[in-house]
Amino acid sequence: MSSDTPDSSITASFDDLGLIPPLLARLAELEYQQPTAIQAQGIPSILAGRDLIAGANTGSGKTATFALPLLQQLSQQQAARSTSNEGTKGNYVSGLVLVPTRELAKQVADSIRSYAVHFNGAIKTVAVFGGVSTNKQMLALRGGCDILVATPGRLLDLISSNAIKLDRVKTLVLDEADRMLSLGFVDELTELLALMPAGESKQTLLFSATFPEQVKSLTQNLLNDPVEIQVQSADASTLVQRVFTVNKGEKTAVLAQLIKQHQWRQVLVFVNAKNSCEHLAYKLSKHEISAEVFHGNKGQGARSRVLEGFKAGEIEVLIATDIAARGLDIEKLPVVFNFDLPRSPADYMHRIGRSGRAGEVGLALSLIDHEDYHHFKIIEKKNKFQLEREQVDGFNVDESAAAALAADFLAHDKPMAAPAGTGKKKAKKRAQEKAEQEGKNKAPVNTDIWSGY
Repeated sequence: MSSDTPDSSITASFDDLGLIPPLLARLAELEYQQPTAIQAQGIPSILAGRDLIAGANTGSGKTATFALPLLQQLSQQQAARSTSNEGTKGNYVSGLVLVPTRELAKQVADSIRSYAVHFNGAIKTVAVFGGVSTNKQMLALRGGCDILVATPGRLLDLISSNAIKLDRVKTLVLDEADRMLSLGFVDELTELLALMPAGESKQTLLFSATFPEQVKSLTQNLLNDPVEIQVQSADASTLVQRVFTVNKGEKTAVLAQLIKQHQWRQVLVFVNAKNSCEHLAYKLSKHEISAEVFHGNKGQGARSRVLEGFKAGEIEVLIATDIAARGLDIEKLPVVFNFDLPRSPADYMHRIGRSGRAGEVGLALSLIDHEDYHHFKIIEKKNKFQLEREQVDGFNVDESAAAALAADFLAHDKPMAAPAGTGKKKAKKRAQEKAEQEGKNKAPVNTDIWSGY
């Protein structure tokens, strides 16, 4: 991976980034005052044709970072084809943006279309995703498109129906790349990569808020001498994080108390399971708080209606699984709750990033009972922060229960001492056997899956 690191200072103006007049005019209309750090560093590198791996806080402007240069490159390519009278017919795509969720696909496509207003329809952008009929999407792809925003599964379905081909892809973008490179998408992504031009024939751009080390290792054969950018935006300081300790079984009452006390009118609450959404909504109704749910079992039409209602302020409390944790841009969302702690420390950052976006003040609250203590410490350690434990008035925590749980945890978490007379060798052997057994229970990770692409 290239050691190139662009200047981390924020460029004073979009005029300095090499963008063409139609894009600059649109940015002025949208009242974009100056580039964010990720935009200032990423846009010139993309325009120069470099591969890119870019990490930045949620809400820092990653979509514009790849959308603006992609539109500019396509506009210039169209002008070159027009001059050379090169034909453009066929079900091709030039720019492909892969995303993990339906909602993010729609959101990214809408943003690209907005930035492209002054190209007067010359750049065709289509979004395809599951949960809806393929017929309309196949019609939209007739004659190909310039930019395709897609979820991997639906894209493979459309390819199998000969609705689109990837052999002319010039730019590939993986948005929320850490999720796209995870085991859940490996097989689909490998299939798609095999259908695209290989190596230096295309530009590859990876964007995400987090890039765990195991994901970085998978990018080595996917990217060609990439520029690596890691930006911790100053905007992140506008998000306040707090954690409240509660007794087991009192999370719902504490959540209801805080919502009523502060009279919040737009609250996003994260839980870990689909049935937990419905269960929590029911329990909140007992506290005279109306809530809607958002999870994978809801049809796409219902998901879209709920999300639009929440964005518009018509729904005050939205209870969601982690499908709402990535990429969703909810303007000026005041508060996010972790009712259940996320299983992954990286997902914690994605969840809280729904608030405090683009410099707006936001609040991220986590409710932890005794059984959550250890896991929250892991989240703090992995994400390099530490928060003061607070309590909500009227909900005093039973410290004796906390102490008993901590003692029980320590008793079971300590390495077992070798029985008298067995010696260190046998104790070491038992530890090795335990590690080997645990290894058998884990899914193997193939770090060479991108070789050849």
